[in-house]
Amino acid sequence: MEQKWPQQLWIVRHGQSAGNVARDTAEAEKHLLINIAERDVDVPLSSLGKQQAQALGDWFVSLPPEQQPTVVLYSPYVRARETAQAVLSRLDTSSLVSVVADERLREKEFGILDRLTVHGIASKYPELHEQRQHVGKFYFRPPGGESWCDVILRLRSVLDTVTREYRGERVLIVAHQVIVNCFRYLLERCDEQAILAIDRAADVPNCGVTSYAFNPAVGKHGKLQLDLCNFVAPLVESGTPVTDQPDMPAAPKA
Repeated sequence: MEQKWPQQLWIVRHGQSAGNVARDTAEAEKHLLINIAERDVDVPLSSLGKQQAQALGDWFVSLPPEQQPTVVLYSPYVRARETAQAVLSRLDTSSLVSVVADERLREKEFGILDRLTVHGIASKYPELHEQRQHVGKFYFRPPGGESWCDVILRLRSVLDTVTREYRGERVLIVAHQVIVNCFRYLLERCDEQAILAIDRAADVPNCGVTSYAFNPAVGKHGKLQLDLCNFVAPLVESGTPVTDQPDMPAAPKA
């Protein structure tokens, strides 16, 4: 039977965004609202995020040509597009099969809770806050927004596209933290408890790389196996790696 999976699949969170910085400040100072003027789709990378994206591009181009991406799919949100473009600027475009901005890779939609901090949700919508605490983020859907299950539903169709159009290719996906975790749910056949345990253990770092390699010896027809989890390429400053940038270890072979 013909291989249905890509040869390699990388799933990457975008670099630090101006929204990440504003959210961290708002949460630390217990503000109700995250102070960001743009629509979520229009929030750009921060200065650090641009450095992270450049380091990510450097890491990909350091791979042998036969191991570099041949397909790049990315969320149309500005921070994800800028991260993808930093990688694309380093790759040999003649080797690329496809480059696509795919709206199915967009950030989870927060509905009426958009731009609110945890404190802001509890203050403005106490009943929703209580419901979210009771139901949990996997199933909780804010009015006008999405649950993790909703995100997973749209990502199932992304995987259908990948297996139909990009079998045997090396596919890079650049998106968002929830997207990374929901892909892990699908690819590693998790349940609610397993994926939420992964989520609680640590945030997906900005420009963190989670990757899967096709192993023909596993299962009846081969499958993708986790080979990197939240790897972060070290930042480079004036040609010298910045040593205090966290370098996440590879996950054990699945």
